Amino acid sequence: MPELKGQLAVVTGASSGLGEATAVRLAELGARVALLARSRAGLDRVAARISGAALALPADLADPDAVMAAIGRLVASAGPPRVLVNAAATDAPGPAEDMPVADWQRGVAGNLTAPFLLSRAVFPHMRAAGGGTIVNVSSVASRRGWANASAYCATKFGLAGLTQALAAEGAPHAIRVVCLYPGAMATHWGSWNPADRGLPSQAAPEDSLPPEDVAGYIGWLVCAPAHLIVTEAVVAPIRERGWP
Repeated sequence: MPELKGQLAVVTGASSGLGEATAVRLAELGARVALLARSRAGLDRVAARISGAALALPADLADPDAVMAAIGRLVASAGPPRVLVNAAATDAPGPAEDMPVADWQRGVAGNLTAPFLLSRAVFPHMRAAGGGTIVNVSSVASRRGWANASAYCATKFGLAGLTQALAAEGAPHAIRVVCLYPGAMATHWGSWNPADRGLPSQAAPEDSLPPEDVAGYIGWLVCAPAHLIVTEAVVAPIRERGWP
């Protein structure tokens, strides 16, 4: 697998879980990694793991102004990104009839608008550089809707559509845009019960995938030969139980 040779990679949700594992893996492949998430403490911890090859950019991905300001600071200080991994996600569990509009809007902002804004921001840089790769992390919940997860499922379905549109626009410029559908992972997002996903103490099922396994696959996608693209892939435990 070819290394990333100093290319700048942006990873969202990088303070924990799959985002953290992906940032570490891309750094191992030679990338300079920009870490985006809300938690400054979490980002500093991950940056310390990467040992000097990472830039921490705390930002609330549900705030469009904060997202664009973070990318502006990044380009000014570190140059143009060649890789973007949209791994961050938020949830608003519960019946649709009980969901506050504010919770729905936050889900849309974090899970769908932020990947759109970030992709829009990096596209011209990738085009000028002769190509790049964007990986949008969706979910098996975007293949079939789950009860009590309407905002999460709707935004993840939307992310799949956004990915297809961006892939069609990017292909003439050698910009690859991939949609990844993880199943259960060994993070608090791996819980089968949406109500438990916000609890850091919630243990994922024993047969869930380690996030490092999924991050390894993301690393392969980013480093695949330039003429090759995997347009979408489901990455799940062999005994996946997350389907409704």
